[in-house]
Amino acid sequence: MERKHSFNLWYVVAAIGAILLLQYFWLSREPVEQLAYSEFLAHVESDNIEEVTVTEKRIRGKLREPLEGGAQYFVTHRVEPDIAEQLLARGIRFAGDTEKTFFGSLLSWVLPLLFFVGLWYFLFRRMFGRAGGLGGGYMEVGRSKARVYMERQVDVTFDDVAGVDEAKEELKEIIEFLRHPRRYGRLGGRLPKGVLLVGPPGTGKTLLARAVAGEAAVPFFSISGSEFVEMFVGVGAARVRDLFVQARRKAPCIIFIDELDALGRARGMGPLGGGHDEKEQTLNQLLAELDGFDPSTGIVLLAATNRPEILDSALLRAGRFDRQILVDRPDKIGRVQIVGIHLRGITLGPDVDAEQIAALTPGFTGADLANLVNEAALLATRRKAKAVTMDDVTAAVERIVAGLEKRNRLLIPKERAVVAYHEMGHALVAVSLPGTDPVHKVSIIPRGIGALGYTIQRPTEDRFLMSREELKNKMTVLLGGRAAERLSFDEISTGAADDLAKATDIARSMVTRFGMDEGLGQMSYESEPTPLLGEVPGMFRERRYSEDTAREIDCAVRALVEGAYERASEILTARRDVLEAGARALLARETLSQKELVEITEPREAAAPETSGRAQTD
Repeated sequence: MERKHSFNLWYVVAAIGAILLLQYFWLSREPVEQLAYSEFLAHVESDNIEEVTVTEKRIRGKLREPLEGGAQYFVTHRVEPDIAEQLLARGIRFAGDTEKTFFGSLLSWVLPLLFFVGLWYFLFRRMFGRAGGLGGGYMEVGRSKARVYMERQVDVTFDDVAGVDEAKEELKEIIEFLRHPRRYGRLGGRLPKGVLLVGPPGTGKTLLARAVAGEAAVPFFSISGSEFVEMFVGVGAARVRDLFVQARRKAPCIIFIDELDALGRARGMGPLGGGHDEKEQTLNQLLAELDGFDPSTGIVLLAATNRPEILDSALLRAGRFDRQILVDRPDKIGRVQIVGIHLRGITLGPDVDAEQIAALTPGFTGADLANLVNEAALLATRRKAKAVTMDDVTAAVERIVAGLEKRNRLLIPKERAVVAYHEMGHALVAVSLPGTDPVHKVSIIPRGIGALGYTIQRPTEDRFLMSREELKNKMTVLLGGRAAERLSFDEISTGAADDLAKATDIARSMVTRFGMDEGLGQMSYESEPTPLLGEVPGMFRERRYSEDTAREIDCAVRALVEGAYERASEILTARRDVLEAGARALLARETLSQKELVEITEPREAAAPETSGRAQTD
């Protein structure tokens, strides 16, 4: 597509003005007097010439004594010696001059003008982008901002991606099509036009898309959904058109749109929904391009989002993004593979084991695991160690889960005692209930934002379902800190605010979503909360049940929370001596490990193997 550059006369006027201004400053920088040749000869006779420069037609020099106007430098045109002698003999004042040719006059004006026109043209090209570039100029708002990686620039392959084996298998046929498009369609089948990668943040969707490009060895166009939208109307649609034009030129290739939800939100939702919205025009253009290109040309459109629920239904229908691939959080086997990849460039101690790290990190994504390995390496570097040990990994897990230690936050003795009994209440209830996650560590060292202490529990295996009894046990552990405060000090503090919020959320989900209350029956009164377009925290949500039902729900939630609190109080009352011993040990040592905690709480069974996950902070 050729671009037309308009020529403005005012640029020429500005260039001429700049030339005149430049000449003025150049001449006025140092005053030079134009002398008649006879006056020059008079100064020579009076020995007032300090130095001269003689050319074929001019003489330039410096006077010993300046003229009346203060000028000390002069210039004069030479006159033939014979003529000069005759004129001097008769006392005639004379001066020389040079004839200006038309060509010389033309050059004196044209050359500066050409210089400024060239400078203007150079700046103009910089502002509007170079031909063939993608988004190269400041004023080039209508061109695509996609970053283009050629086949030799994408150095990521499937060997660099782990923990998403199912997604890799789904994408292998995309690679085969890009390598052998004719052989793939020999039975009449066609490749999906669009492939949507769906999953939580940090699970490797962008890395997986780049690995597809690396395996297929084709150009890779990468752009974020937010880069299509600008303040100017129509820019997003123009960028979509330009992106597909560039892709057709380099086919076979891959177009990858990250954060598709920024571009593909459902139309007509929200208070400003309408057909003339800039984002909707951009989405309409994308839909038109998806309908317009032939997949047999070798263009594959990949996109990624972690909010598929807000995407427009027209974008997800068959014939557009007609294949969705889930890129979920890795299980333990996947975490072992991911950790193995990130440990490649790390100097490790003999006790570091990928299996053990994977057991410590249930629920971690690939990005979390990369951050964990990096934090462990930084901790080892900080203590000037020669290699990363398992202690560094454990400390990095605690830092990520519970936050940074804040030993300079000093608590008064009473607050410190309240925190010790609170955290020991969590730990003692957890070790007393069957089926709960083993306690990994208890500490009263402040961490993170507002956490005065923490109790870390470690799941021994990945869990995907929880029974009613397990949820009630979880609530009981959460309320163990509040119960310990009441039992030991006969008063309660604000330290249990986070525990109460979590316990209440569990109880409400049990009643309204999981149908775990016998009085309300096997019904779901609320759906799982999703970040729908236009919904903000605290915003009123429509209820699909009566006021009487709402009261029954509130009563059922209150009964579950109160039941968990009473159960925690009974456990702590029955083991009051253990609570006191554990609190004293916490006050003395500040941190209790799993082994030390088992020794205090009269172990009923051997400590579980080391694996970690959640932290309760107060």
